[in-house]
Amino acid sequence: MKSIPITDVSSLKNELNKYKMGKKLEIPRFNQLARMAYMGRLVMTPLDPEDPACKSFLVHVQEPLGLAAHFIELDEDLQDTILILDSEQSMAMAGIMQAGVEERVRWHEALNERDFYFSAFYRPKDKESREENA
Repeated sequence: MKSIPITDVSSLKNELNKYKMGKKLEIPRFNQLARMAYMGRLVMTPLDPEDPACKSFLVHVQEPLGLAAHFIELDEDLQDTILILDSEQSMAMAGIMQAGVEERVRWHEALNERDFYFSAFYRPKDKESREENA
């Protein structure tokens, strides 16, 4: 970890400002985080909720669970970690997270409306007569 001399107040302020700005991720890492966001495996909170000028977010990355853990690749250093993302990538991540939630809602609604019985047991009369004649 980097140490900052406490006697140099301006250096400390500069370093804090860098943290408040957050960090941009490289494309592959952004995509990995976006997959976690889409699945709802990120927890995002404003870095400094009391400072309206600070648009960066703390992002906690949770590991994929269940079936997703077998298919989704996540770098080891991203698993169960906390990052500070800049405002632009944070907003993009929030949008991706929202899209994932909306798609899961649509899937659950469709599942709730689906009639499994008829697709499993109903056979139209003309199809049955063709099968009997064959």
